[in-house]
Amino acid sequence: MAQIDHRAEVREFLRSRRARITPEQAGLPAFGGNRRVEGLRREEVALLAGVSIDYYVRMERGNLSGASDSVLDALARALRLDEAEREHLFTLARTAEPGERRRRTPPVAVRPVVQQVLDAITDAPAWVRNGRHDIVALNRLGRALYAPVLADPRRPANTTRFVYLDPAAREFFVDWDRVANDAAAMLRLEAGRNPHDRKLIELVGELSTRSEVFRKRWASHDVQYHRSGQKRLRHPVVGQLDLNFESMELPSEPGLTLNVYTAASGTPAADGLRMLASWAATQDLGRSRA
Repeated sequence: MAQIDHRAEVREFLRSRRARITPEQAGLPAFGGNRRVEGLRREEVALLAGVSIDYYVRMERGNLSGASDSVLDALARALRLDEAEREHLFTLARTAEPGERRRRTPPVAVRPVVQQVLDAITDAPAWVRNGRHDIVALNRLGRALYAPVLADPRRPANTTRFVYLDPAAREFFVDWDRVANDAAAMLRLEAGRNPHDRKLIELVGELSTRSEVFRKRWASHDVQYHRSGQKRLRHPVVGQLDLNFESMELPSEPGLTLNVYTAASGTPAADGLRMLASWAATQDLGRSRA
């Protein structure tokens, strides 16, 4: 993959969103029982969004240049986009403008003070990633928890590459299928935000070439946030850990996200984290940085 085709991104995203909505769901009469398209027709989306059919057809052909916020809002409502999908639509529209096509290189390191914050978190695994899902920095417990991911000698280690290309991932992630879906959807969101990132393009190309599962999920054009929830991991040393996670963007480090995994007191997962900390103390886990 030499580059991300912006017009194709817009076209396939809009097509995939209207294909999932039936006329009944949109409150429209479905005349005739033999519709040739899946989901809504283009003219139905135009009607719901309050724009001309010609204008919507132009947008679905990949041209969002000049689309106003009010038009994008109306289109988002017509297609019933969630928060992440709405952001993706607006991002695609912004990157369609010539002045917005600037290159942004995601950080691959953190300032010493950020590493100090990580190292001060002693009872919970914590790590920082960029939008490509490169692991940029970890604390000691984070390095111990993600030892299977870090076993790949390439640096920076990349969690999505691990998910799709390393056989150990299916053992490490108890809910591998959901994790794989989340990873592809998050990466698609980043591709909309930063379509000119060469290393991101290379990563998507590598995954598309080597993983049929990734190709199918990438082709779905799904996007989503990954802010909080539960992560169930099967660690090779301490066994299964059912952990809560919080992901927080770092305002002082644009493009970087801090992830912290915790367990409620008195749970088997809390006991597991203490065992992990004891094991980590006996291991040469190298430097805290990724």
